[in-house]
Amino acid sequence: MAETLEQAYLAGAAREFRRLKKLADDALAQISGVDFFHRPDASSNSVALIVKHVAGNLRSRWTDFLTTDGEKPERRRDQEFEIAAGDTREALLHRWEEGWRRVFETMESLAPADLEKTVFIRSEPHSVLEAIQRQLTHNAYHAGQIVFLAKHLRAGEWKALSIPRGGTEEFNARMRERFRDAKRRFPDE
Repeated sequence: MAETLEQAYLAGAAREFRRLKKLADDALAQISGVDFFHRPDASSNSVALIVKHVAGNLRSRWTDFLTTDGEKPERRRDQEFEIAAGDTREALLHRWEEGWRRVFETMESLAPADLEKTVFIRSEPHSVLEAIQRQLTHNAYHAGQIVFLAKHLRAGEWKALSIPRGGTEEFNARMRERFRDAKRRFPDE
């Protein structure tokens, strides 16, 4: 049976959430504990604060996703941008993992018909599809911040998470080889 557009969307969105998490996780793995908490200046966030904010956002948005407002009454968003007692790297990463677990469990539980349902975020109505898109862009924004800060902090020791500079032609050749058979199966596309 062919996959519906709704099924394809849900599967693709779940893959994209996993891709964004992996990108951020791979950047996090490259920085030290000191770098994790480093703030470039007083008005900027450290990687730790971004992790804390994303964890709080994910927990709030994805807990009881279909049945409660995505901005939970117990969430204290402003406190996500302050390091408090007990905010160790390990504790923050635990919250990060817990938030992402909620995303993946919820995405797996959604059915195609759910995309047309209405959910609320800060009392604003969104279709489930719109709420997912909102979360994808929010997470992409913060994953990019984490990568940028980690790359800056690692400077010359950074290991590229995508195509390394000067490696585009080699990468494209590998991709052409990898998907060579797919082009034969879909000649009209």
